[in-house]
Amino acid sequence: MLNFFARQSSSIKNDVLSGVTVALALVPEAIAFAFVAGVSPLIGLYSAFFIGLITAAFGGRPGMISGATGAMAVVVVALVAQYGVEYLFPTVILCGLLQIAIGIGRLGKLIRMVPHSVMLGFVNGLAIVIGLAQLGSFKTLSPAGDLVYLTGPRLGVMLALVALTMGIIWLLPRLTRAVPASLVAILTVTLLSIAINRSADTEGNMLATVGDMLRTNTQAAAIAEAKADAMALDSTMPVVHNVRFAAADEAVAASTAVSIDPTVVGEAATEESGISGGLPRLFFMEYEMVPMNFETLRIILPFAVVLCGVGLIESLMTLTLIDEITETRGKGNRECIGQGAANMVCGLFGGMGGCAMIGQSLINVNSGGRGRLSGITAAVCLLLFVLFLAPLIEQIPMAALVGVMFMVVIGTFEWASLKMVRRMPRSDVFVMILVSAYTVFMHDLASAVILGVIVSALVFAWQHATHLGAEVSLNEQGGKIYQLHGPLFFASVSSFKDLFDVANDPEDVVIDFYFTRVYDQSGLEAINTLAEKYESCGKRLHLTHLSSECRTLLDKAGDLVEINLSEDPQYHIATDRLA
Repeated sequence: MLNFFARQSSSIKNDVLSGVTVALALVPEAIAFAFVAGVSPLIGLYSAFFIGLITAAFGGRPGMISGATGAMAVVVVALVAQYGVEYLFPTVILCGLLQIAIGIGRLGKLIRMVPHSVMLGFVNGLAIVIGLAQLGSFKTLSPAGDLVYLTGPRLGVMLALVALTMGIIWLLPRLTRAVPASLVAILTVTLLSIAINRSADTEGNMLATVGDMLRTNTQAAAIAEAKADAMALDSTMPVVHNVRFAAADEAVAASTAVSIDPTVVGEAATEESGISGGLPRLFFMEYEMVPMNFETLRIILPFAVVLCGVGLIESLMTLTLIDEITETRGKGNRECIGQGAANMVCGLFGGMGGCAMIGQSLINVNSGGRGRLSGITAAVCLLLFVLFLAPLIEQIPMAALVGVMFMVVIGTFEWASLKMVRRMPRSDVFVMILVSAYTVFMHDLASAVILGVIVSALVFAWQHATHLGAEVSLNEQGGKIYQLHGPLFFASVSSFKDLFDVANDPEDVVIDFYFTRVYDQSGLEAINTLAEKYESCGKRLHLTHLSSECRTLLDKAGDLVEINLSEDPQYHIATDRLA
C-alpha cells in the first residue's frame, strides 16, 4: 500500500478528530446499506451507532471501525423481503449469540489459515469494489424516474470538487498533521458546495449533497416499487406493499394501474425521507413481536448462521489488515465476542446488524485514529447527527465523501503486487486474481476469502502429494530402515504405499518419522494397513520418532507394530495464547 497510512502515535486529539471524520463518512454508507437491506435509513444509522460504539469499546482491535455493512445487508434483504422486518431483529440477536460462542470457543485463531495470496486478492478486490461503489454518487433522478449519470456542468463541477478533496488529503499532511486532512477536505469542500448551490441558477442543487442522495434513493426505490405494483395490479397479481413507502403506495392507488407519475410518487416518498430521529427504542416497542417457537427458529437460524460467518470473516480480515498497517496486533477472539455483543444489542434496539467496515477503518487510520476513543467518538457523533444535526449533515456534498473514498481506494490497493506477479508462484498469482475477481463481480467478500483458502489448500495438497520419499538403509541386525522425508497425509498416501517392498523386506522393518509428520486420519490408516501387510507375511514393523498424538491414534496397529518411545521428539504446537 502507498504510504498514506503513516505511523502515528495514539492521542486523544487525533482520536477525536478522526472519529468526527469517520462519522461524516458513515452517514451515506449507513443510509445506502439500509436501502440495500430493504429497511428505513434510520435503522441503518441506529445500527451503525450500536455496532460502532460497542465494538470500539469492547472489541479486539483499537482503531477499527464497525457499523452497518453491505456484506450483511445482502443477506438481510432476502429475510426482510420474504418474512418481513419483524423477523430481522431476532435473527440479528441470534447472530450475536453465535459470534460470542465462537469467540469463547477461541476459534478466532482460524484467521491464521488465510494465505498471503488470498489477503492480496481480498485487499485489491476490495479496493476496486469501493471505487466502483462511488460511481453511484454520480447519478441523479431523471424525469422518467430512473437513475442516470450526471452530464454537463454538474458533472464537471462535481469532478472538480472530487479532485480538490483528493488534493487536500494528499498535500495537507506535507504541511501539517495537526488536524486530519480528510476532515479539512470535507469542511472546505462543503463550504464551497454551499456557496455554489446558492449562487447557481438551476432547479435543485448544482452539487448533490447527502440530503439529495437520500431523497434520490428514496424516490428511485419508491418509483420502482410503484411501477412493480402497478404491473402486478394490472395482471391481477397480489401485491405486498412496503410499509416504508406507505405514502408512495397511496399515490399509486390514486393513479391508474398502468400509468405512474414519477413526480407524484417521488414527492410522496420524499416526505418520509430524512435522517432526523429520536433515541432508539427496543424493537418490540416499535414492531409486532414474532412468536418465539421452533418454526421461528427454523426460519431465522440459516440467516443467523450466514450473518455470523460473513460478519466474522470480514471483521477478522479487517483486523489483520489494520494490524499490518499499524504494525500492532489485535485480538481475534476478543473481536468475535465484541462483534457478537454489539449485534445482540443492535438487534434488541431494532437494528440490521453489522461488522467491521474496511473503508471507514482505513479512513480512521489515515486520519490518525489509533485508540478506542476514535471509534467511540464516531459512533456518538453519528447519534448526535440523527438527534440534533441532521439538517447540517445533509448539506455535506457527495463530492467530498467520494474524494475521501477514492483516496482510500488508492491507499488500499496493493500496488506492489503488480510488480511481484513475475516473481510469485503461478499458483499464488492465480489465487490472488481469483479472489479479486470474485470480490469484484460477486460483491461477496466472505465467500471470496473462503474460496481462496480452499483453492490454496488444494494447490498445497497437490504440490506436496509427491514430496514424500525415503532413504533406505540396513542396520547391524539386518533390519531394513526407511527414513521418511515429507508430509504423510491424504494426498501422499499413494506415494507412501509405493515406498515399501513388503514381500522382499527382511523380518524386521523400521520406519523412521524423524523428518516427517503424520497429519491426518488417512496417513494413520495407511500405517495401519501397512502394518497388517507385514503381519500377514510374518514380519515385524517398528516405528520411531512418531509424534505422541499419532501414537494415541494408532489403535488398530497397536498390536502389530512396535513404537520406540524413548527416541520420540517433542513437537511444539502453537497455542491459543496467540489469538
